[in-house]
Amino acid sequence: MLPVPGLCWLYPRLIHTDPAFSFTDTVRSSFASLLSALGVLASPKRSRQQVTTQMLKTTACRRLARRPPQMMRLGIVIALLCGCLCTTAQTAPPEVPSTEKARQLAAEHRWQDIALLLGPLRSRSADQNFYYGTALAQLERWQEAENAFRTGLRQDPNDPRFLIELAGVAFKLKRFPAAAQHLRRALKLAPQDAYANDFLGTVYFLQGNLEAALKYWNRVGKPQVVEVREDPVPKVAPALLDRAFAFSPASTLQLSEFLTTDARIRGLGIFPRYQFDLRAREDDKFDAWFRNQERNGFGRTKWEALLLLLRGLPFLSVNPELYNFHHDAINLESLFRWDPQKRRVRALLSGPFEHTTKYRYDVAADLRNENWDVRNSFTGPAPALGSLNLRRETLDFSLASFASGRWRWSASAELSHRDFRSIVPGSVLTPELLAKGYQLKQSLQLNALLWHLPEKRFTVEARVSSQTARLWSQPEESFEKLQGSVEWHWFPQSRGNDYEMRQQFRAGKTFGTVPFDELFMLGLERDNDLPLRGHIGTRDGKKGSAPLGRDYFLSNWEADKNVYGNGVLTLKLGPLIDSGKISDPSPLLGSHKWLWDVGAQAKLSVFGTGVAFSYGKDLRSGNNAFYLAMLR
Repeated sequence: MLPVPGLCWLYPRLIHTDPAFSFTDTVRSSFASLLSALGVLASPKRSRQQVTTQMLKTTACRRLARRPPQMMRLGIVIALLCGCLCTTAQTAPPEVPSTEKARQLAAEHRWQDIALLLGPLRSRSADQNFYYGTALAQLERWQEAENAFRTGLRQDPNDPRFLIELAGVAFKLKRFPAAAQHLRRALKLAPQDAYANDFLGTVYFLQGNLEAALKYWNRVGKPQVVEVREDPVPKVAPALLDRAFAFSPASTLQLSEFLTTDARIRGLGIFPRYQFDLRAREDDKFDAWFRNQERNGFGRTKWEALLLLLRGLPFLSVNPELYNFHHDAINLESLFRWDPQKRRVRALLSGPFEHTTKYRYDVAADLRNENWDVRNSFTGPAPALGSLNLRRETLDFSLASFASGRWRWSASAELSHRDFRSIVPGSVLTPELLAKGYQLKQSLQLNALLWHLPEKRFTVEARVSSQTARLWSQPEESFEKLQGSVEWHWFPQSRGNDYEMRQQFRAGKTFGTVPFDELFMLGLERDNDLPLRGHIGTRDGKKGSAPLGRDYFLSNWEADKNVYGNGVLTLKLGPLIDSGKISDPSPLLGSHKWLWDVGAQAKLSVFGTGVAFSYGKDLRSGNNAFYLAMLR
């Protein structure tokens, strides 16, 4: 028996749900029941006069007789109400469909029957909404299915089934980012759900995010790689290339192996552009494809060879380079610069150590003849604080490890000799800074991947390095330089590199007494790797117009928007923000205050090499800096 929440609402519902119900018969029987209760209808065969006489004998009827019209209406109302109550008590409620019935129909794939069973209900339980939404999804009624799943999720927020099914609806509608978001929420509730992990890996694979796909596929033992193929087939020795691949055919491709392979391929230095693809097979397995552009000799074509050789002509330099010598990934990179203010000759020979891609050696020779004018600014009134000519010869050997994709190390030893000539010491160039002679330096560096979030295409890397040197001068000197950096790198789009962003924080500190050319410099200069893009490090071609010092902090942020690309040539535009500070015991060196530069840059790349044109504004001095630099 159902409760009676309201008579005016209940009557229409009973009339609608019980086809045998007759409103007229109910009123008639209710009125008769009322009269029988009052003792005025002992027999249906009594005449109207007998009934009236009997009614007048009772006290209640005498009162009715005094005011017959009003009381008769009241009696009719009471009769109707009693009829309602009697009918409510005697009419059986409609049967509510059970969840078990819906479950049985789902097991039999009777989706239309589930929709007809649960659709008319004004309210459904969480389980009923799940089966109802599933039936609607199978019937391709996507919007209704999504509404049912969202209602069920509100009823039971801790049930991952609704999030998984919402992902399925979004997947069918080609809304892959929404599908991935639902699946990530589901895996927070059920991290070991095999279906959700496999599903999410598939979504990322279709989006072109292979690293994210591997992360989730690996949880369910996928993907199985049958063959590894190259397109085109590189000229590098097959045995060497095979050692670069950390994964092998007929095995599961792990994310860690993929990252290691990527680091080793990059370390070979002969593939300016490459990518890995997985191609699905009919047996639910994959073939791995290595698509690449390889550099051999002086370049793949005559035009590429000329571009690589002459790309430094605007800077009075040429860059003879030879790649993949003897098909062993042995590379020779060199620089000849005849700028009268900063002459330089540099050669770097690199190759795999003992024919393995896990380690790589570098042997470098560097000769410099540079003129320096130390000033406080690259423009405007800024008198020289000191000047000199530096001659330095360096021989360096280093060994780098690519054994893992998450961390790398390198170690080097450097023997150098320096000499200072044409010295105008002024108030800056002290005898300690002008120490000359032979120097032996050893360096250690460690790179680590601190945080890798392939779903968001976001990484955080860190680097620490130490340089310890001893200088045989008069008197002898020794020093140590410590540097560290943290860089985050983000690709906001699910595929490609549009709107690429990065920011790097760097700091350095010096212990002991260092010669002049070992000071840090914040500014734009072709031989400097600490750019502050509103400050140029040369004036009239001579180095020394950017802030110098022993300790520094530097932050560089930039974003790049793809403007044009045709596979050979690419153009990017974007803003930049730099800030930094450099200090030194000498009051005439250093920046003394925080420096802030803002601006924009354009990057043009052809055949994997290019230039960057930047504009930076120094917010403290108001100086504007326009600069053209080679992309490394």
